[in-house]
Amino acid sequence: MNEINSQRNLTMMTDLYQLTMMYGYYRCGMDKNEAVFDMFFRQRDNSAYAIMAGTESVVDYINGLHFAKEDIDYLRSLNLFDEGFLKLLADMRFTGEIYAMTEGTVVFPYEPLIRVKAPIMQAQLVETAILNLVNHQTLIATKAARVVYAAQGDGVMEFGLRRAQGPDAGIYGARAAMIGGCTGTSNVLTGQMCGVPVSGTHAHSWVMSFPSEIEAFRAYADIFPDSCMLLVDTYDTLRSGVPNAIKVFNELRAKGHKPIGIRLDSGDLAYLSKRARIMLDDAGYPEAKICASGDLDESVIRDLKAQGAKIDLWGVGTKLITSMDFPALGGVYKLAAEIVDGRIVPKIKLSENVAKMTNPGYKKVYRFYSNTTGMALADLIALEGEKFDFSKPLTVYHPEQRYKSKTLYDYNVRELLTPLFIDGKQVYECPNMGDIQKYAKAELATFWEESKRLMNPHVYKVDLSDELYALKHELIEGLRNVEKAE
Repeated sequence: MNEINSQRNLTMMTDLYQLTMMYGYYRCGMDKNEAVFDMFFRQRDNSAYAIMAGTESVVDYINGLHFAKEDIDYLRSLNLFDEGFLKLLADMRFTGEIYAMTEGTVVFPYEPLIRVKAPIMQAQLVETAILNLVNHQTLIATKAARVVYAAQGDGVMEFGLRRAQGPDAGIYGARAAMIGGCTGTSNVLTGQMCGVPVSGTHAHSWVMSFPSEIEAFRAYADIFPDSCMLLVDTYDTLRSGVPNAIKVFNELRAKGHKPIGIRLDSGDLAYLSKRARIMLDDAGYPEAKICASGDLDESVIRDLKAQGAKIDLWGVGTKLITSMDFPALGGVYKLAAEIVDGRIVPKIKLSENVAKMTNPGYKKVYRFYSNTTGMALADLIALEGEKFDFSKPLTVYHPEQRYKSKTLYDYNVRELLTPLFIDGKQVYECPNMGDIQKYAKAELATFWEESKRLMNPHVYKVDLSDELYALKHELIEGLRNVEKAE
């Protein structure tokens, strides 16, 4: 995937205000200043967690970051920037550092998913692209994880390309869905790029192209005798589709082949799957799979499972690839600190809406696990220079309601942010998709079911360290006092 992505230069995929701010820094003599920015998301309404995705795309984007001659020519045509600034852009390459959550990591609101420390012009420029890449892919990976959770161990296939909002959304959405736990995709290009399984059989048009359903099934079985899954709802699922599929399965078996199963794409999937299961079992095909598709999501799958639907595989398209019920992650990219004479000067954004206030400083994130159960206990957002004695009990608090606390005793800990770039050089080796999927699955397994349930999930504990909490409130009080003085 890296080789294909490295051919793309997304430098101009930015908002104009990034460039006007960069020009302002240049004109004010601030272009050499360093800054720290955090990319994070705020509280989601329908999920207690998210699944990090898009890290590899960020690596590819930064590696390709440069303004080509035609980019500079276009920017000159806007009549906004002087030649000195345009020359600066033409020579610009990323020279800073980037730390990130690795793909497949379970992440929570307000935790830095990406931390950028760089000259302020560079750090400002990369905002839009980083948000675009991580917001979308994390959103779809999270949606896929919820769908896979609802399927309770059944295979889930991503079928959404034709309904995705454009080629990139389809390609990278399918990749993100695989990180979230899907077992395959219908998207052939994603399969080629990422080395993931592709799946698909035939559409209703195949059946309708033949004089009869049985002839369509026989033709398909003749061409694909060892991977025969038949779509049975073109005309009448129970009176025609399933009986004709069984006839063709009998013919395949007589020739020494083993059919895969049937697919249902419409109707009452609970009722139809239960009736089809009986028919297949009675015909001697208890191992034949029943696949369902058609406007599915985690809520529909949960309900179908509760109704005893006999479905083995789920093909989920539109509502997964668009995350229809929650169409944006809402990730933001905020200034957290400036570097002045080598000294970190923390910055904070205030708001009447507490949810929109930021956490200041140059930060890292710890995750604590029980030594007894291996389960995740809590996360801690801390300042980079803080020292801890993790051999002793640690008390974590609610970041705002400090009367809520929990003391950790027998635990181990790991840092979640991983270096991608140091001094502008890539230091991170992107793992293959198989390793990402294994990691994501193992990550999710360390969280209790209460935190993963689809409705009213338990809120996992994410605390601010004592020093970070004190710094935040010191800055708040300082800014309020300035406002009063003015």
